[in-house]
Amino acid sequence: MSLAFSLYRGTTTLLEPLVPLLLRRRAARGKEDPARLKERLGHSTVDRPEGPLVWLHGASVGETLSALPLIERLGRERPDLHVLVTSGTRTSAELLGSRLPAFALHQYAPVDTPNAVRRFLDHWRPDALILLEGELWPNLLTETKARGGGLALVSARFTEKTADGWRRLRGTARRILAGFDLVFPQDDASARRLSDLGASVTGLANLKLVGAPLGHDPVALAALRGAVSDRRVIVSASTHPGEERLSDSAVASLPDRPLHLIAPRHPARADQIEAELILTGRAVARRSRGDPVQRSTDVYLADTLGELGLFFELADLILLGGGWAEGVGGHNPLEPGRSGKAVLSGPSVSNWATVFEALAADQAVEIVAADDLAPALARLYSGPREVAAMGQRARRFATSQTDVLDRLWHHLSPLIPQ
Repeated sequence: MSLAFSLYRGTTTLLEPLVPLLLRRRAARGKEDPARLKERLGHSTVDRPEGPLVWLHGASVGETLSALPLIERLGRERPDLHVLVTSGTRTSAELLGSRLPAFALHQYAPVDTPNAVRRFLDHWRPDALILLEGELWPNLLTETKARGGGLALVSARFTEKTADGWRRLRGTARRILAGFDLVFPQDDASARRLSDLGASVTGLANLKLVGAPLGHDPVALAALRGAVSDRRVIVSASTHPGEERLSDSAVASLPDRPLHLIAPRHPARADQIEAELILTGRAVARRSRGDPVQRSTDVYLADTLGELGLFFELADLILLGGGWAEGVGGHNPLEPGRSGKAVLSGPSVSNWATVFEALAADQAVEIVAADDLAPALARLYSGPREVAAMGQRARRFATSQTDVLDRLWHHLSPLIPQ
């Protein structure tokens, strides 16, 4: 056991009595679900189902939603299997609550203190853990390995900044990474960094390249199309602070008054977004209030969760957020691509650089700076055939990433007991 790991374990043990207070403070700020704080301490009010159980963990929305195709594959290949999905954010819990199949359930991940981890593992007794992307919690991983469960690190994204942090704790990193039976990074750069820290890389796999188009309610789509009538619709999806004003300014300059539908990444910001847009003279309707879309509506603020597939279907063109905001790194362009939609995004897409580069090379997306957004949008808006062709190229690229699950299942299946 390395000195750094011993210090970490000792420190988390000493601090454990303070964790309930810290969780209550986070709950007061809306960062934890007050009704489910016990789950963060390793307690559960849900019985463990009988039979083999696989545990998947992802930190937040992107990681856990990217695992849905893998979860469905697990259920299809092994109907006897139960799947436990854990995450750490309220938004991910809300989305997974409506999107997980019947054989899977969600819990909040325990905080990484020895007793919380033990309580969690005593209750759930997972036969295997599939860790998504690379949130390496020392107590959780070493305790899971000590109990004999299979460990797989899948779709791992390991940035240079993350690697630098672990290089200062190289002994601990080597101990943790050596415990994984399978390691599948997203890309070659992550593979090199993980190998340097002691991981035995099995192959490459990026779950965010896999998936079907986001689902939608046909009745809701018909209702929105009826309300929109003959107006074209520009959707700004997964936006962050500053991106709503930027995109709306560009949309407002277009002819024929298209409807601007804004679906912010965090719907809790809706009051602030609405106030900012009203100050610019725009007429705003909000979906969470049930406001109707009228001819006078300039902006439809879609401040709900789990309906992005509906808005993609309605869109003529999509402005994908996260690329014009500082420190976000962009969002997944394949989600709108699977719906056959053309996408514009900003240049700050480091989290999705490889995918954007491939799509841009295929002329399936356009990356534009903030200052160039209005003219780029105007050009595409005046060329609907070009927009449709971009969308079809994006769909072809998105649906070509089909072999990832086959390769993963080939390696994962031996870890799951019969």
